[in-house]
Formats: sequence, C-alpha cells, structure tokens
Amino acid sequence: MASDPEQPTLSSLGKVGKSSGEIGGVEEPLLNGGIHTSENYSLASAIFPFLFPALGGLLYGYDIGSTSCATISIQSATSSGISWYNLNSVDIGLITSGSLYGALIGSVLAFNIADFLGRRRELILAAFLYLVGALVTALAPAFAVVVIGRFVFGIGIGLAMHAAPMYIAETAPSPIRGQLISLKEFFIVLGMVGGYGIGSLLVDTVAGWRYMYVASTPLAVIMGIGMWWLPASPRWLLLRAIQGKGSMQELRETAICCLCRLRGEAIGDTAPAKVDEILAELAVVGEEKEVTLTEVFRGKCLKALTIGAGLVLFQQITGQPSVLYYAASILQSAGFSAASDATRVSILIGLFKLIMTGTAVLVVDRLGRRPLLLGGVSGMVISLFLLGSYYIFLDNAPVVAVVALLLYVGCYQLSFGPIGWLMISEIFPLRLRGRGLGIAVLVNFGANALVTFTFSPLKALLGAGILFYAFGVIAVLSLLFIFFIVPETKGLTLEEIEAKCL
Repeated sequence: MASDPEQPTLSSLGKVGKSSGEIGGVEEPLLNGGIHTSENYSLASAIFPFLFPALGGLLYGYDIGSTSCATISIQSATSSGISWYNLNSVDIGLITSGSLYGALIGSVLAFNIADFLGRRRELILAAFLYLVGALVTALAPAFAVVVIGRFVFGIGIGLAMHAAPMYIAETAPSPIRGQLISLKEFFIVLGMVGGYGIGSLLVDTVAGWRYMYVASTPLAVIMGIGMWWLPASPRWLLLRAIQGKGSMQELRETAICCLCRLRGEAIGDTAPAKVDEILAELAVVGEEKEVTLTEVFRGKCLKALTIGAGLVLFQQITGQPSVLYYAASILQSAGFSAASDATRVSILIGLFKLIMTGTAVLVVDRLGRRPLLLGGVSGMVISLFLLGSYYIFLDNAPVVAVVALLLYVGCYQLSFGPIGWLMISEIFPLRLRGRGLGIAVLVNFGANALVTFTFSPLKALLGAGILFYAFGVIAVLSLLFIFFIVPETKGLTLEEIEAKCL
C-alpha cells in the first residue's frame, strides 16, 4: 500500500520544516471550544492539487469550443473526409448535445458512487472517460459511433464537474479556497477559447473535426496521471474513519500524510493537530452518521441543497446561452466586421470572459461571495432589460445592445460563472457533499438542456425582446434568492460553514 499515492506513510515524508513560500494562518476558536492551529501552507504545494482537477474543467470548456467548429467541418462536402457528411439538424443536435446527455448520466452516477470511490479515484475515472470518448469520436467510422463517443466524453464531464470542485475545496487552504475554486471556472473559459482557436485553425483542413477531438487526449492523459500521483482528500479519509468504514488509526495516519503532501514543508509538525481538529469538528457537527436518501431533503441537508441547487439553477435560466446566441448579430448590427465570422466573435467574447473571470478570482477571497453575486446579478438584470428594450423599442441604437451584451457577459463572469461552482463545493456538509453535489450538477446540466432546447420555440412564440424581459424577471428573482437565502462563506473552514451557515 505504501506505493499507492492514496496511502503514503509517515516515514516516507521525513522531517518537514520551513519553506520560503510558507504562509501562516491566524488562530481562531474551534467549533468545540478549542483553538485552531495556524493554517500554514506553501503556495507552490497548492498548485498541483488545483491544476490536475482543474484540467477536467479545461477539457469541458475545450469540448464546447471545439464542437462549435467541428459541426461545421463534419458537414463540409470537401473537407469532412467522410461520405456521410450530409447530416440533418437532428444529427447535428446529437453531436452538439451528446456530451450534455452524457454529463446528465455522469451526474446520476456520481450521486451513487462518489463517496465510495472518493474524489481522487472519481477524477481518474473521469480522465479515462475523457480519453476514451475523444478517441472514439475522432476515429469514428460512422455517425452512430460519433454520438457514442460524444456520450462517453459527456459522462467524463459529469464526473469531473462533480469531483473537481470537491477535491479542490477539501484540499485547498481556507484563505485561498475561493480563489482556487473560482480559478477552475477560469480554466473552463480558457478551454472554450482554446477550442474556438484550434477549431478555427482546423475547420478547413480535411477531416479537421477528427483532429479537433483528438487534440484533447494529451490533456486527458496528463489529468489521469496527475490525479494518480496526488493524494486522496484528507477530509474524505476522515469521513470514512468516523463512519466506521476502516481503521480509525490507519485512516488518521494516512490523512496526516496526505495533508503533509498537500501543504508542503510549510506545515511543519502541525499536520497531526490539524487532522485532529478536523476530526473533532466533524464529530461536533454530526458527520459520523451516514446520510440516507430521505435525509438529503431534511434539515440542514435540505438547506444546503436549496442554496446549492438554487444557485446553479439560476445560473442557467437567467439566459446566458441565449445572450451568447445573439452575440454575433448584435456586433454585426453595430458595424463590427468580425461579426460576420461566428468563430472570431466567439474568441473575442471568450477573451473578455477570461478577463472578467480573472478579476473575480483575484477579489473573491477579499470581497466575499455575496457582494460579487449581488453586484454581478444586479448588472445582469440591467443588461437583460436593456437587451429586451433594444429588440422592441431601440433597434436603431445598436450601441445599447453592444453595451448590454458586454455588461451581461462581464457581470455573469463576476458572479454566477465562478461563484456558483464555488458555493456548491463549499456549502454541503461533508457526509452529504458527494450526493449533494451530484444533485446540484444534475440540476445544472438539466437546466442547461432545458434552456438550450426551449430557446428556439420560445423565441418564435414570444420574440427576442419579450424573451429577454422574461430572463430579466428571472434574474430579479435570483437576486432576491441570493439576498435572503445565500450565506457568506468567506474565510470559514468547511466545517465552520456547516456549523454556522446551515
């Protein structure tokens, strides 16, 4: 067992001392009346426990960007490189949304297997499915095989989007937890921009769609190897310990070793005390009881589910896919020549999203979650009503639409984009986290599918202006939800969030 990264031994670590990258924490009261030991950590040691899980988000974003170009390439009579290029709208819809269907199934699977496998093994499985799905799609000899490959890749997305925020939240030092989880959203957007860029380079290449999909395989391999090398989440190990799913002494020792690897030399000899603190706090908040399916919908579990699922639901139904759908036509109406090229518009919007997400990453642990959510969603409300007014009353003032478009995209990336994923990774109690996040991710992808599939018929029925007004009303409701329901979690440990916010 000593050779398995999930089961390191204390003796293999040797003596730990100070590091030039050491950052010290402040002593605070424990939930049980004791005192927190200083949370020392090295920034360098926090890189890989964030980076390898975040590659799951990068691959998700890359899939979104590359598929928008692949659907153009695969329908080309001259450059598709296949004889079955004459695909109808349903076929293209299956290619585009095949990964979404897979992600829905992956979310259901995660609900059942997350606490058994653990965060690390779930991410290894996700990386394997990313690899298999990409290869099957890229080498597909027929349309049906392409859809199967997209579906398998989507299952990997569902598992990765479930396990990555959990692993990062449970292993990151509390002072920078918000920045690291928000940075995962930055990686999703970075993947989208990369997908658009690579897709635009390959869209006119013969069989270019195959190269677009196979290009993701090296990252999937790196993600899998990286997660195999990383240790397990100490909190997951301690949860198994207090629930009697292994030897308390062995799991405690393993958790200490994992924590030393995650924090680096800066943690010194405080790792055993830190692990004992977590064990004590888990006992205070009642984590020794294994959650049942009915308990998910009662008490503090129900409150956490309401907060988490509510945020990701509003994240999707406030119109983000619809606003981006109109991006090219809005810029074209304002006289921007780049609007004639949908891929270039997507890259420009993606770069702007990167800048705004990066801004959120820098300030989330200083300003807090609620100020970013309230400020960002308020901006989204204004932008949605401006867009609705543009399509009904102000069609001769395209500058209004451009301002509204940029305001919406910027405010979304300051609020719902990164903070939604951050909050669902923090808010669930440890014993509920696997199942709770599974439900939240299922709601996220389900709402995404609902908005995607109902947008066109609703636009035809109501018109774009009324539809954007409707999204504006929903955004107002989400603002009320955030103000009255969503707590502030800045600076709190995960155990303190459970004790004080639920």
